[in-house]
Amino acid sequence: MKVFATRPLPGPAWTELLDVSIGSVDDAYAEIEVLIVANEMVDGRALDRLPALRLIANFGVGYDRIDVAACRARGVAVTNTPGVLDAATADVTFALMLAARRRIVEGDQLVRAGRWASHWSAGPFLGREVNGATLGIVGLGRIGSAVMKRAVGFDMRVLSVTRREGNLDELLRASDIVTLHVPLTSETAGLLSRERLALLRDGATLVNTARGAIIDMAALVDELVSGRITAGLDVFVDEPNVPNELLSLPNVVLTPHIASSTVETRAEMTRVVVDNVLALERGAPLLTPVQ
Repeated sequence: MKVFATRPLPGPAWTELLDVSIGSVDDAYAEIEVLIVANEMVDGRALDRLPALRLIANFGVGYDRIDVAACRARGVAVTNTPGVLDAATADVTFALMLAARRRIVEGDQLVRAGRWASHWSAGPFLGREVNGATLGIVGLGRIGSAVMKRAVGFDMRVLSVTRREGNLDELLRASDIVTLHVPLTSETAGLLSRERLALLRDGATLVNTARGAIIDMAALVDELVSGRITAGLDVFVDEPNVPNELLSLPNVVLTPHIASSTVETRAEMTRVVVDNVLALERGAPLLTPVQ
């Protein structure tokens, strides 16, 4: 089969695909049968240029940038990589939670700037507890459930809502920490609106390792600039761009969409991508179809 990828993928499984062309989605040629992407946009216009396409294999669990309906109409299958990145993403969720609550990044900067002693003379460097805090989990799929398991070790009281059960507004009012684990869909876009962000307690922490557009970003910027809440953000609306107002704020920890970025997890993600491509080649059922 003719396979085209937007980048080489990490891990030994990648070598099992022979003669893969590499380039941007715009460089993909009409004869390709498999397109491997990593969160790049694939819309109807791109699909129109690829009449031989049979499969889009996404390197990642979120596929909101692929027009699945347009793929379905053209008979193009779409796969993703669920399951193998749950633990890594849950770990980063807690890393952001701890960093934001305990002011880890601020502390690191103080030490590097040689301001440790001068800061202590000005008063105590106080954060907020994670242990024993009330954690609100929005979305209780694989990743949200992995976060819940980790919360047990921190003696946290856990509240949760899913897309079908629970009251989100009540969760926001009652939680010390809120973490998002829902996919980006037409229903979840802007889910945390300005009005809902205002429901968060003073001193609450918001963590997002899902998708940036789940939050009204302009409203979140206003909340963070006010200093009323803290946040740990791994995802943004217009990646790799980040709102300039956030870059100098001490009460937000920013990471570049790295929740699944471990050697082990990325290799497993590649394994799933490659296995889907090989299944298509053999005429076997796809492992992780999204439609």
